[in-house]
Amino acid sequence: MAHRHETTDPAGTEALAAELAASLSPGDVVLVEGELGAGKTTFVRGACRALGVDGVVTSPTFTIGQRYPGPVPVSHLDLYRVSDLGEEDPDFLEDYVGPDRIAFVEWPRDGVSRIAGLARVAARVVIEHAGEDRRVVTIVPAGDPRAVSTIDRP
Repeated sequence: MAHRHETTDPAGTEALAAELAASLSPGDVVLVEGELGAGKTTFVRGACRALGVDGVVTSPTFTIGQRYPGPVPVSHLDLYRVSDLGEEDPDFLEDYVGPDRIAFVEWPRDGVSRIAGLARVAARVVIEHAGEDRRVVTIVPAGDPRAVSTIDRP
């Protein structure tokens, strides 16, 4: 069952992500979707902090992926600029997604099936603008077919 939350500011979005992070284990992947500027990286930053990442967490839009050391390694991928995962190096995702780390993937689009083949999709998070700093965050947990479907909205 999908869980819908409203946050009033970036700190609230980060706090919600921290709650989700508490339920994650190595090998889990969280798919994060939303329009440009919706707060995807803010959400991932909150989760990373809760998972013990000390460094700066920034959007990997231009680098495609970031890896962060911590008690459990965390990967943060942004596939916005990747038009076709099939054209990428076959081992590309394996550098970021695997049984030894928790991964967050922004703009997963057509990569969902490849990602799900490497690790367990623990949740799909959809973030929507709700005016000013407010966001509506829908979390679809594993077990709900919408968590691994290729639709853009739960």
